[in-house]
Amino acid sequence: MSDDVQEQIRQTVSSSDVVLFMKGTKSMPQCGFSSRVAGVLNFMGVDYADVNVLADEAVRQGIKDFSDWPTIPQLYVKGEFVGGCDIITEMTLSGELDTLFEQKGVSFDKAAADKIREANA
Repeated sequence: MSDDVQEQIRQTVSSSDVVLFMKGTKSMPQCGFSSRVAGVLNFMGVDYADVNVLADEAVRQGIKDFSDWPTIPQLYVKGEFVGGCDIITEMTLSGELDTLFEQKGVSFDKAAADKIREANA
């Protein structure tokens, strides 16, 4: 994989507090897993950058190499890889995602996060 793609990914994850590499876009996800993570972030009012990996095969493969994680979506917070769909779902339901956002200074709607947990209790 090219150093250019790695540098592009590095710049993307460092230029926004929250970045979601996904299939599709936050307004039009193109797979169920991407839709679930985008849905959580959208519902919680998190301001995030979305990167459609379907638009660029080099980025689609590059992000897997970058994170050493085989699947998409991938969530980054303050430049740090957090996880994919299952991990984000688990962290949302346990409250760990709230804690991470609070520690990293990422703004989100705590009441919305609580509603997600209530609906899944």
